[in-house]
Amino acid sequence: MNRLSRTASAVVSCPWLILALRLYIGYVFLAACFHKIVHPAMFAVDVATYDILPLAVINLMAIVLPWIELAAGLMLVAGFRARAAALLTSGMMVVFIVAISIALARGLHMSCGCFASQGAVEDPISLLTVARDAVWFIMSVWILVFDRNSFGVDHLVERLSAWKV
Repeated sequence: MNRLSRTASAVVSCPWLILALRLYIGYVFLAACFHKIVHPAMFAVDVATYDILPLAVINLMAIVLPWIELAAGLMLVAGFRARAAALLTSGMMVVFIVAISIALARGLHMSCGCFASQGAVEDPISLLTVARDAVWFIMSVWILVFDRNSFGVDHLVERLSAWKV
């Protein structure tokens, strides 16, 4: 049993697996942020459609959130403070899952506003949207928990520091 647990531990913390997860989630967040950064007014309408936040906060959210998504995505792709970025993406995924679930429970027929402001006809929210976000949440948590020394900027800095000694 000890050998099996060591093998399982090696698989879940495999640097190549962590790298693949980091790149995937990083690119998801990068893809999600660009339209929102370029068209904050359209994203503000998407945020307002959820009817969860007070009106006074919607514009601030529409301006700030895409930049947080950009920072987290770049950090994951570069491998710079990847666990901190994974904490950000995990938190955002929880918020997105809750918001979409509330909208579904209210019977709202709308687009999630995740990647571009599409209408409810082209990209309606559904339980599949919640499931997709749940998988992305699990991937983010996986990075947060198991990324100890995967490839990236932090790994390179650590190796360069070791050479100086």
